[in-house]
Amino acid sequence: MSPREVNLTMDPTALPRMYTDLARYWPIISPPPHYVDQAGYWRRAIRARLGPGRHTVLELGAGGGHNMSHLSDDFAFTGSDLSPGMLEVARKLVPSVEFHLGDMRSLRLNRTFDVVMVHDAISYMLSEEDIRAVLATANAHLGDKGMFITAPDCLGESFVDPATSAYTRKRPGLEITCLEYTYDADPTDTVYEILMWFFFRENGGQARIIEDRHLCGLFPTTTWARLIGEAGFRFESEPYNFYTGIPRSLLIGVR
Repeated sequence: MSPREVNLTMDPTALPRMYTDLARYWPIISPPPHYVDQAGYWRRAIRARLGPGRHTVLELGAGGGHNMSHLSDDFAFTGSDLSPGMLEVARKLVPSVEFHLGDMRSLRLNRTFDVVMVHDAISYMLSEEDIRAVLATANAHLGDKGMFITAPDCLGESFVDPATSAYTRKRPGLEITCLEYTYDADPTDTVYEILMWFFFRENGGQARIIEDRHLCGLFPTTTWARLIGEAGFRFESEPYNFYTGIPRSLLIGVR
């Protein structure tokens, strides 16, 4: 029986606070140097299929540009994101890159690229219809021999419920601690939720607490393979294990 696709208790169209009023803190919460290992996987996957050269890349859902910042010397990037706040962060980090405000499901730049990539922002696609729309965007921006590459945070066959994590980042005069709780309230649908609590302390004073909620899509690899195949690509996958103990995959579509 096919899973129900949506059973939500919050507005799925609303951007989480991480991408609105908290966007300016993203370089502290998730520092760009932490993406060095991740970027290596993307670089090797592109080189293995397209060979040497400064290939053109369109990144959908580029966020703050942290993964891109380690790849922009190798490839000619164009970026897009739905969050104006995140684009502001990205433009400061990678000023040489052209960025566009837009939804990865509907963006049309009327140009083609060698690669269309979506980092973990693909996790916010909640239904098969959403994924098909992203693949249509990829098709609209790829040449005859291009490739699509993405990396959802979680895959259905390896999802852990619940999962928790905590970390603290410090800058002069500012300390930010984040607690994350990931769970699936309804295993019969295709959605899971991440609850985040941020504890902000400025100059050692009293902490203020901000709650943020993220709805994400959960699909098994077989679903990804089917949808990528239906979009006209040959499906491939590679291990993407930059965090110990958390199995992930790069999901790839090749013309």
